[in-house]
Amino acid sequence: MRPLRVTLRSLMLARSLTNRLRTRLGLDREWWLVLVAGGIGIVMGTAAIGFILPIRWLERLPEFLGKEYAGLSHILLLVAPCVGALLTACVFWIFPTNFRGHGVTRVMLAVNREQSNLPIRLGIRHWLASTCTIGSGGSAGPEGPIVTIGATVGSNISRWLKGDGASAATLLGCGSAAGLAAVFNAPLAAIFFTMEVILRDFSLRTFTPIVIASVVSAATAQMWLGSSEPLFGVGIEFFENKSESFTIGQTLFYVAFGLLTSLIAVAFIRMLPLSEKLFARIPVPKLLRPLMGAVLLGCLGAAWSLVHKSDLVDYPPFFGAGYAATRELLDRTLYEPALRGASLEMLWIAGGICIALLLKMIATCLTLGSGGAGGLFAPSLLLGAMSGGAFGMILHAAGFTSAPPPTHLALVGMAAMLASTTHAPLTGVLLVYELTRSYSIMLPLMLTAVIAALASRVLYRDSIYTAELASLGIRLGGMSDLTVLRRLRVSNLPLDQAITVSADDELSKVIGISAEHGVDDFVVLHEDGTYRGMVTSNDLRQALVNRQVISLLSVDEVTRDDLPVVFENETLDVALDRFSRHDVERLTVLSRDTPAQVKGLISRASLMNRYQRELEIS
Repeated sequence: MRPLRVTLRSLMLARSLTNRLRTRLGLDREWWLVLVAGGIGIVMGTAAIGFILPIRWLERLPEFLGKEYAGLSHILLLVAPCVGALLTACVFWIFPTNFRGHGVTRVMLAVNREQSNLPIRLGIRHWLASTCTIGSGGSAGPEGPIVTIGATVGSNISRWLKGDGASAATLLGCGSAAGLAAVFNAPLAAIFFTMEVILRDFSLRTFTPIVIASVVSAATAQMWLGSSEPLFGVGIEFFENKSESFTIGQTLFYVAFGLLTSLIAVAFIRMLPLSEKLFARIPVPKLLRPLMGAVLLGCLGAAWSLVHKSDLVDYPPFFGAGYAATRELLDRTLYEPALRGASLEMLWIAGGICIALLLKMIATCLTLGSGGAGGLFAPSLLLGAMSGGAFGMILHAAGFTSAPPPTHLALVGMAAMLASTTHAPLTGVLLVYELTRSYSIMLPLMLTAVIAALASRVLYRDSIYTAELASLGIRLGGMSDLTVLRRLRVSNLPLDQAITVSADDELSKVIGISAEHGVDDFVVLHEDGTYRGMVTSNDLRQALVNRQVISLLSVDEVTRDDLPVVFENETLDVALDRFSRHDVERLTVLSRDTPAQVKGLISRASLMNRYQRELEIS
């Protein structure tokens, strides 16, 4: 009997410890997220292979054509993007969407405004359209689409499992991180990109499932490939001999380079929406705009082919994702000791790199600005490598022999440019670190990436992703603020009773009700009972200044129709944003029914009180 009691006590103790551990990790009610995250990792590790390998094969097609088709290279470079754009337009026609932004921006919008709901057709649309665009030479990256595909998978799995808003956001993040981890074989960078950029949430409850999904996804991709080489084709062995030491004397060079990178990044961020506006003015159907961009890109590629003159059908460095160009730029031939005395030759090479950098920016704007499919991650990496290589060569040509080698600056430039364009320095640092596996590079990586990100934010408030959201009138706040406010909805707050009046009522009636019952704000309705506007306490005070005209005024003449409404299922960050745009104490809350019914009034004070209580709890 005694051994049985001991066994029972041991089981109860183990259960108690397990429950405490789950509670401490924030998994006491949602432990199932960990299991689902592992499943998402397996799915996305496999899906990433199916998505990336066809694009790699299409990009390497010129190598397979060989010398026999070298004379037709300029024709192929002109025609291929146009064919890809037409196929992309067909995909867009079959899978339409009202959102005009790119993949990562669409995912951010879903997290912040749509309860992390993404339709399954969005993932299919980005998969097919991105393959057509990038595979035919469009200047874009596959990482944005794979993030969107993964987020769509996570969102729909949450919907099938009937998860709430918090678990939906977590599983969406698991999918996006898993896709990125498989592509780069860089789970750390994928984790922090998801938490820095997409979810903007570093809580342990979110962190744990995302880590599991990323690690499982990277391991699955390696299992299918049979190697640890990233899918875009740069392996660890590539960086083995690039281990020259970094010295404290090089700090100023890295600081200067960080500032330079921020200037290039801001120019790139601002060029993209400008190109979208220019293409929007072309009097052609929206679905044919990618073809206009492809024609211009093809002409650019054909001109490059005629000037370049090669025995092979070469892929222009500004075509496609640009990983082949990045690898070539990072090659040891970029900086040879024999060139240290050849200043003029180094300047010529640096000038060529700068021209290629400008062409890459233009090509990306032509592809994505016209409406083509793809991401901005890969172009940012190539722009960073180019800017670092050119800057290093110019320094050495100018006689700064103590400056870092151009290869090192190219590596650091990848992290700095990514940090500048996305405002995610951790992601940039960890990505390059996971590619090089060299700890000695961490100091200049962190220094340059942080300086570049800070300078970029000073020069331009928005990142390359939030700029698209800002154009839609959506602003994202701080990470902790959003985490708290996104958990609550307007329906979670106590609403004040709405006193409704008709637009045809006399203003004197409203003033009488206000004086008798102490009511400050009134909701004005049309004759059919639909919402018309509000009469606020400020409006009443202004009317009381001229009492002699009160009897001559109707409610409709003092009604404010410029005030926004809040729907009962919207999150509190949306409500707070509406309050911040107008100097009022209350806003009308409507239901989502058709026609919408007035549910009450939400006050600024009740919102802030609930916000403070949630901050104390979390």
